[in-house]
Amino acid sequence: MQSYEERLTAPRSWWLVTVAAGLFCGLTVLPLGVLPSLGGLIVGAALGAAAVSSYGSARIRVVADSLVAGDARIPVTALGDAEVLDAREAAAWRTYKADPRAFMLLRSYIPTALRVEITDPADPTPYVYLSTRDPEGLAATLAAVRA
Repeated sequence: MQSYEERLTAPRSWWLVTVAAGLFCGLTVLPLGVLPSLGGLIVGAALGAAAVSSYGSARIRVVADSLVAGDARIPVTALGDAEVLDAREAAAWRTYKADPRAFMLLRSYIPTALRVEITDPADPTPYVYLSTRDPEGLAATLAAVRA
């Protein structure tokens, strides 16, 4: 059985936000003294790191005949054709081509994506849109698991 796993981590540049949050908090409490300022720096940086880490903790996996994307778990039998989207098509499906009923696990900093049709007639979701750095690999894994 084939498997696939990807973590949609935030880009390295976003970690600068944690430094900026720490500096901002440290400077905010600087009039109270050096120790409160150091505490503010540590707390601000920790909160910024927690925010960036939690946003970048989304995972896409294909395990046990299911596609697991974020909080969604979809049986592979309910999935139809997969369409690999390059940066231009992915942007179109994120904006003017998007269906509000679709399940979208998107990250703006990942330019490519995979769009997979939902074939279950009981499910009102028309498709799943997944930001992924390896759309070809994910599509191949889904095709192999379905076969």
